[in-house]
Amino acid sequence: MRWRVPRRAVWWGVCGVVLLVHIVVTRRLADDLIGDGFGERAARIRPMEVSYVSELALALEPPPPVRVMPMPPMQPVRTLKSLVPVAPAASAPDLAIDEPAPLAPTAVAVAETPETPPVAEEIAQAASAPLIAEAPSVPAPASVESASAPAAFEWPPSTRLSYRLTGQYRGEIQGSAQVQWIRQDDRYQVLLEITVGPSFAPLMRRRLASEGGLGEAGLSPRRYEESTKIAFSDPRIDAIRFEGDRIVLPRERLMRAPPGVQDTASQFVQLTWLFRMQPQRLLAGATVEMPLALPRRVDRWVYDVIGLEALDTPVGRIDAWHLKPRPLARPSGELAVEMWFAPALQYLPVRFVVRQDADTYADLLLQQLPQQAAK
Repeated sequence: MRWRVPRRAVWWGVCGVVLLVHIVVTRRLADDLIGDGFGERAARIRPMEVSYVSELALALEPPPPVRVMPMPPMQPVRTLKSLVPVAPAASAPDLAIDEPAPLAPTAVAVAETPETPPVAEEIAQAASAPLIAEAPSVPAPASVESASAPAAFEWPPSTRLSYRLTGQYRGEIQGSAQVQWIRQDDRYQVLLEITVGPSFAPLMRRRLASEGGLGEAGLSPRRYEESTKIAFSDPRIDAIRFEGDRIVLPRERLMRAPPGVQDTASQFVQLTWLFRMQPQRLLAGATVEMPLALPRRVDRWVYDVIGLEALDTPVGRIDAWHLKPRPLARPSGELAVEMWFAPALQYLPVRFVVRQDADTYADLLLQQLPQQAAK
């Protein structure tokens, strides 16, 4: 007697195997992209309430003139020394760590044209000035004076940006992402949420959240959280606390807080603030430095300004400045993020490429015009 397996049972069996494979691959993707987490039980950063009522239109003014400079030579960036776990914060002694040495200024030459006066010295000063706690006063060349930031800076209203996600991880991946900048008085939140797979049945959700205060030096983070939720599993949360002149990493590891330090989420808005204050920093070949607090370490990151590039997006062609991080000796699984900032959209980031290596990356491209709350 021959037993016949119903076709429906075979179909459900195949679906189960495919689902199992997806779960295993997603877990490996999460482990590769975020590394070993230390974990907390629950998220503490709760989004502040906000209502988005309008759409930010593309500005009609052309972007500032582009001046091309040769790329400065690659220079090593020293890593802040990690500290072993110490006693609770109340009894912690003074901490001694190596401060990262600033990059040496590099002579810059600017190509001259009949319409462009020589401004090499001014541009070199603007390009080599590090990002510090207080925004430095940088002289702007006369030819870009009209593109300088306004005298009085006003923080933009709460804004939401939506992105389409594509990428590669042992094959193609698709999904969506959203960035929210939420402001209430002198408080802020930056929320970045990434979904891999369909929204109704995601394989993985990743949430980066930063909150803190606003001041003359931009954002001052107080807490940062990374939350990862894989299908059929509990979320894993890692947190960083900013306590005055020190930073508390997961497992209560303490680090000295460099001036102007940011976290993975707040850096996007901090750069938007910087470029609105000092648009003359956006010159092909210039560099921007920023200390970042990551779950495993605190380090100074250096971004090279590649140039102004035209991006084809669902809302049309947008000119955006491309920033690319310099290669560092990163721990396994630590990511590098390339960013594109659009002058016509208040210097908001319109594209991210989150890269682990040449074959593993996620590309986030603006899907619709930003939505904003009432001022």
